[in-house]
Amino acid sequence: MKKKNKILIIIAHVAAWVCFLLLPYIFYPQQSNLPDAISKHFHTSLIVNDVFLILFYYFNTLVLIPRLLFKQKSIWYILINVACFIAFLYIPKIIVDYISPENVDALQQMRMRRMNNPQPPPPNNDGFRRNRFNFFPWSYAVFLLVYTIGTCISVMHRWLQTERNRQETENEKLNTELSFLKSQINPHFFFNTLNNIYSLAVVKSEQTAPAVMKLSSIMRYILTETQSNFVPIQNEIDFIKNYIDLQLVRLTDKVHVNFIAETDNENTQIAPLLFISFVENAFKYGISTKEKTSIDIKIVTSNDKVSFTVTNTIVKADNGIIDKTGIGINNVKRRLELLYPHKYTLSVVDNGNEFIVHLDIILT
Repeated sequence: MKKKNKILIIIAHVAAWVCFLLLPYIFYPQQSNLPDAISKHFHTSLIVNDVFLILFYYFNTLVLIPRLLFKQKSIWYILINVACFIAFLYIPKIIVDYISPENVDALQQMRMRRMNNPQPPPPNNDGFRRNRFNFFPWSYAVFLLVYTIGTCISVMHRWLQTERNRQETENEKLNTELSFLKSQINPHFFFNTLNNIYSLAVVKSEQTAPAVMKLSSIMRYILTETQSNFVPIQNEIDFIKNYIDLQLVRLTDKVHVNFIAETDNENTQIAPLLFISFVENAFKYGISTKEKTSIDIKIVTSNDKVSFTVTNTIVKADNGIIDKTGIGINNVKRRLELLYPHKYTLSVVDNGNEFIVHLDIILT
């Protein structure tokens, strides 16, 4: 891929320079009746100037800008560019005069023919000879144009590279944080689940073996599929259902659990382990062995939107205090901010009798 990109860059540079070198011939076409000596001098001037400009462009972009401008050596950068401009005024002239000296007699004869021509000559027919420094019109402007384009492209490329590096660093930071957050969920979740199975084992319940199988399915899901940033929504639904079934084996008939899942596309992608902390809290603080309680869980997906709602009866602790702290919910909030910024709404309502959590996520 990198080799292909380099080839494309080289092709783009060659194409750009070809277009640039053709501009004098397009906007200032040479007359067919020019003497050969003048024509040769004209072409030599263009070629020497073009070579100087090309060398200056790459000297500026590959040497001066990276080593001086980007390293805060602005004074040196300006002085060397001024020196290059002064050199452009003299050096090409010297080289052209050496390779193809001007034929003064031919120029004088051409001017005499024009003076005898009743038709006014086109303006600047010998425009390549404006003064002792210019070899074609707007040579100063062309030098400044090459300088400006080269500097702008280099600065823009540096800015894009900086932004790309910043984005990669930010993505790496986010991935690291997400991995850490998911690693927090796993031991926290397993600790609570193993406590439940331990309780079953203590009373030698027949549900111990099925509970271990459910835990095995849950562990398989967490250790394999959740390594990805996104999973099919149906996998997350099956995971929550297994968790609910695991909880039901230890509950009495005083607890009613209602789980509804409606999805228009089972393959809709969603971040894993977003809902389990809210479900855990519902079972942790919403069940009682003394009074009837209920937990309602609903997941609906439609039109690239996921709605999750969990409602549980509020059960007061023996000391009247409900501990609503813990890493679970704070963990989910942080993951939502990282994965779905400005694309989710989370509301938590405590009306005294029920605790209601509602989460909407826009997946597009």
